[in-house]
Amino acid sequence: MSANANAITARLRSAGCVFAEDESRLLIAASGTSEELEQLVEQRVSGLPLEQLLGWAEFCGLRIVLDPGVFVPRRRTEYLVQQAARLARPTAVVVDLCCGSGAVGAALAAAVGGIELHAADVDPASVRCARRNIEPAGGHVYQGDLYAALPATLRGRVHVIAANAPYVPTESMGMMPPEARLHEPLIALDGGADGLDVQRRIAREAPSWLAPGGHLLIETSVRQAPATAALFESAGLSPRVVHSDDLDATVVIGTLAENG
Repeated sequence: MSANANAITARLRSAGCVFAEDESRLLIAASGTSEELEQLVEQRVSGLPLEQLLGWAEFCGLRIVLDPGVFVPRRRTEYLVQQAARLARPTAVVVDLCCGSGAVGAALAAAVGGIELHAADVDPASVRCARRNIEPAGGHVYQGDLYAALPATLRGRVHVIAANAPYVPTESMGMMPPEARLHEPLIALDGGADGLDVQRRIAREAPSWLAPGGHLLIETSVRQAPATAALFESAGLSPRVVHSDDLDATVVIGTLAENG
């Protein structure tokens, strides 16, 4: 490592970057001039998410295009993709709800060939970003509030709905890392008083959109999983909770009865 790289690594480490050496290499590779590099390092030290500075995030082996101000896909959400991919089949209608950058949808399209992919988010910046990730995979992206954004022709036809909806309780927002709290849209993080406001709405309306035997998958926390499962049951879905110790990830899967 060069003296310059060592100096950058030291600055990043002092700022609290756990993987300072790796980040140093990535920032050097992303910069065209020393001035640009200095600007990137200053922005990272000030707390901007690395992925937003690079313009991409690694997710499920893909490079997901990421714009400033858009939610950064977390590695734990790869578990949501893994579970959804097991339930989707070629030609299945799949919806990535609260899609953010479109990482989940893009990863599902790569994992399961031939799906009919739709994605939606209420945030305009996220929708613009998601289109760059999902449209090359043949998917469609819509802006709007949850199911209201989707074409009415999808009602009763969706085989898999995957949602990484916000689930941080409002009172816990202040405990989030500053790079998330200050540089990602709050609407992608704040789940209301109990963290379940958006999940509640997604579960309630899901049966109207799912095909018989279809599945709703929502990422949640270990602590909230029982409450999320109860929401699914109240909506008429048969719930089960799955967890990955490796990814520290929890997903609730709800299935609509074959008879609808």
